[in-house]
Parts: sequence; structure tokens; C-alpha cells
Amino acid sequence: MKILIPDTIDLRLSGDVDAVVYDIEREIPEEHRDAEVLVVWHNSGAWLEQAARMLPRLRLVQALASGADVVLRSGFAPEVRICSGRSLHDGPVAEHTLALILAVVRRLDRLRDAQLDHRWDEEFNEAQSAKGTRAQFTLSGARVTIWGFGSIAATLAPVLRALGAEVRGIARSAGERAGFEVHADADADAVLADTDILVSLLPATPDTADLFDAAVFGALQPGAAFVNVGRGATVDKGALIDALSSGRLRAAAIDVAKAEPLPADDALWDAPNLQITPHVAGNRPIGASALIDDNVSRLAADRELVNQVRP
Repeated sequence: MKILIPDTIDLRLSGDVDAVVYDIEREIPEEHRDAEVLVVWHNSGAWLEQAARMLPRLRLVQALASGADVVLRSGFAPEVRICSGRSLHDGPVAEHTLALILAVVRRLDRLRDAQLDHRWDEEFNEAQSAKGTRAQFTLSGARVTIWGFGSIAATLAPVLRALGAEVRGIARSAGERAGFEVHADADADAVLADTDILVSLLPATPDTADLFDAAVFGALQPGAAFVNVGRGATVDKGALIDALSSGRLRAAAIDVAKAEPLPADDALWDAPNLQITPHVAGNRPIGASALIDDNVSRLAADRELVNQVRP
């Protein structure tokens, strides 16, 4: 079975396969257009659309990103199975999400600005120690809501709990996941009303487009913080900027945006109290070779695939 492997990652596959490394910036060579499996990592949408037209024998597209939304939009034939890299990024994304949460709680942006100004920020010191601000400056006792409670959240939530946070989730259906209470989307307003830190780990789907809008930010208690390590398409940019400008949100941090790379003239760069990282939360799939080996074996045996999102 011929498998096309991108040159953006080093993989070590086992089994009886013909692994061919391809350049994600160039057209697939004609002699390799008979491939049955395509692995994608950091491929552009335009490249994927071209690949969808060039690979007539393709049976599986294995994305290594936690979400396969770009692949799903690329026009691969309906019979081509599409799988995501869900779980490959649990540890790294949980780490980065924790870093952003701590950054907004501890206001590292403000403290960094003070350092650049050679200024000892006494006002911050006073605000941090003032009565009634405990949940704003420490995770101990803070109420953290994670919207999109999947495998990344299951990795992150115990760490937040260990630091003293009260953690709960929001997902399509209510229940208990990984030992944490998860509320249904329909009950979100009641949960948001006493949330100190709202974290999004949601994928980009038609149902989540611009989900975080003025109504959601308005449902949060004043002074809450927002962290998005899911997808930029889930956030109404104007509503986020307005919430930060009005003070409804005390601070926010995002690792994703609708337009990536974020244009130099984008209004998000100048939004007050916003920290931005360039979509680097994951960026290092862990266990990718084993996942591909498993799915290739399953494909050959016509068995259900791991992380299959279509068909």
C-alpha cells in the first residue's frame, strides 16, 4: 500500500507499506498519484484541494491535526475516509492552554510591559492583594469552565484542579467525563454566570461558527477571562474586541484566529489586555507513527478506523 508522507514531520512506519515523502509546497509527482493513503500536516487548503483532484485511488486521508476541518472542506471524494489526529496533541495543547490561563490570571502581559518600561508595577501589586480579587489573580478557588470537553480537556482539567481551581465543562451533552461535571450546551448561560475563566477547546464546525459572540461574553460575570486554544472560527472577533474594550472581559489569550497568519493590520493586535500566540499550542504530534500504522492496518482489513470523521 502506497502512503504519501509530508516532509513536515519525521515518521517511522512499520508493516508492508511503500512510504513516499512528498513536498507540501509542490504538486504530487505523477508517479505517486496512485497512492491509497495521504498523511497531511501543515498542508495548505489550496494544496489539499489540488490533491483531492489528483489522487483517484485514494482511500484514506490521515490528518495529524486534532481537527480535520480543513481536510473536510477540500473536496475529497465521498468514499475517501478522513481521520483526524485527535489525542496526538493532548499533552502539548494542554501545556500551552495552561500557560495561557496562567498568563491571563497572572497578567504576564501587563508585567512584561512594565518590565520593558523599567517600571515596578505597584498598582498591580495592590490590585493582586486587594480584597475580593482572589479569583482574578490565582487559580486557587477560581471557577474554570472548559467548553469542548474532549481528550485535551481530560488532560488539562486535573492539572487545573491540582492548582486549586474548580473545573467543569460544557459539551453537546451533559454527564461526567474524566471525573468532571460536564453541562450541556443548552445550559451554558447558567454555567457562564459564575465562571471566572472560560476556556475554549472547540473545533470549527457549522454549529460552532462565531459561537463566542456578544451574548456569550455578556453571559459571563464581569471581569472574567477568556482563553481560546480551539479554532479561530468559533469566535466573533468584533465581540471579543468589544468585550475587552468595555472591560467586560478582564483579559484574554488566543492561540488561533480566523485569518492565519494574522495580518499585521488586524484589529486583534491592538485589542486591550489580549495576548496572542501564533497557533503553536500543538505543533508536535506525539504518537503519529503508531496512529498511522494502526489505521493502515485497519484499512487493509476493512475495519473501523481510529478518529474517523468521515464517512
